[in-house]
Amino acid sequence: MLKSKKLLVGLALSALFIGGCSKDASESDEGATKVDDKPAIEEPAKQETFVAPLTGESVKEEVTQRPIIVTINNHPAARPQSGLASADIIYEMLAEGDVTRLLAVYQSDLPENIGPVRSARSYFVDMAKGFGAFYVAHGYSPEAKSMLSNNVVDNINGMNYDGTLFKRSNDRVAPHNSYITSENILKGAEKVGASMNYSEKVHQAFYEADERGKIGVETSQVDISYGNSNYFHNTYVYDHQTNRYGRQSAGVETKDMLTGEALSFANVLFFEMNHQTIDNVGRQDIDLTSGGNAYVFQNGYLREVKWANIDGLPMAVEESGDLVKLVPGKSWIHFVPASPGLQAMVKTQP
Repeated sequence: MLKSKKLLVGLALSALFIGGCSKDASESDEGATKVDDKPAIEEPAKQETFVAPLTGESVKEEVTQRPIIVTINNHPAARPQSGLASADIIYEMLAEGDVTRLLAVYQSDLPENIGPVRSARSYFVDMAKGFGAFYVAHGYSPEAKSMLSNNVVDNINGMNYDGTLFKRSNDRVAPHNSYITSENILKGAEKVGASMNYSEKVHQAFYEADERGKIGVETSQVDISYGNSNYFHNTYVYDHQTNRYGRQSAGVETKDMLTGEALSFANVLFFEMNHQTIDNVGRQDIDLTSGGNAYVFQNGYLREVKWANIDGLPMAVEESGDLVKLVPGKSWIHFVPASPGLQAMVKTQP
């Protein structure tokens, strides 16, 4: 009897132990099931970013707009100009005598109104061809007229559309008062059957975000004077906080008349080129192909480099022939007569 009681007690204890273990296992499995049932946390999709071809800046949408080049009047009576702040690149070069004109290159952004628009020169047309751009001007030299008539580039000209696509401002006198809107540029392209899709790829090299890009001689200010007139004396001053160069012309800050915005640039470049006076008006012919000496100002430093014509465009290059890297942002580029040359026309301050 005693043995039987002990056996019964042992069996009872075993049953309790097994039951407890089963309950614990069940609860553990249930807990594991609850953890596994939690929905997986989805990581937000990475937004694809694109790079603007002419500035190297990140943009939300791929740039598909064909470059548009407009000849901008730079006579003192034409200042301040409208639409310059939206240009990716601005070129300044002589048109006749010591008077310069601007080529504003638009791709990332096209402003509401642009001008005053001025006449074409043969080397302006060559630049537009190099960019694969749609070219806008009002008037032309004899050489440029021949090139435009032969459709060297897709273009519209104010000589054909004065008062329609091109409008005259009452605030200024001719020839400093011709303007064109972005809407009328696109209408003009449609009129002449020009596609505005970006097909010609202009290759430019830019520094990556982690590249310091501070090479050369530290330089805080650079000045260039075309001729003896103060009207074409330009000054660029480096701002360490913004990493940009502010610009003055004839001692006046360069601003966009549309917005009142002061212009600033990530890169300021100077290309030394052979110039030739071709008529008694003082019109110039500029050699865009032979290459030569160049200065690059960026990040508060001056570099002496070279320029070469690459795929139809003058570009800054290293001694190796590689493209000079630019700081992402807008650029202002000067074409400087080889006589008197860079050393005589471009002055710097540390």
